[in-house]
Amino acid sequence: MSEREVQERPLPRPTRISAPFWRGAAEGKLLLQRCRRCGLFIYYPRPFCPRCLAEELEWHEASGRGRVYTYTVVRRAATPAFAAMVPYVLAIVELEEGPRLVTNIVGCRPEEVRVEMPVRATFERLSDEVGLVLFRPDGMETDSADPEGQQ
Repeated sequence: MSEREVQERPLPRPTRISAPFWRGAAEGKLLLQRCRRCGLFIYYPRPFCPRCLAEELEWHEASGRGRVYTYTVVRRAATPAFAAMVPYVLAIVELEEGPRLVTNIVGCRPEEVRVEMPVRATFERLSDEVGLVLFRPDGMETDSADPEGQQ
């Protein structure tokens, strides 16, 4: 596999609504929308609250703590762009604030991941405007994931 294929993995394309989330991740912050009317924390970014339909949303820095809700170990890449990453853990993490995010678990072997495992956000900066929110087992101190997305 060429280095070009690895670099061409699909990356986020921020919109007017989602840009604060991606920029926050580039700065090492997990930002979530919160409804000013009903208090619901919201993910994925959107223009209105899915509970009360209010449009009064504001951005808050989340704790970055959560638990693995479910996961799978990817051992065969869906496209060549992800081949260098296998095996990797694709997971849904339930945040302390309530929302669930699709993400990757890094910083441990795939065999160590478990449902209900406590995790903490870590970040992969892709540019000044875009970062990825990843998670690692809680208790491991680090500010960013390693470039391979593994340990």
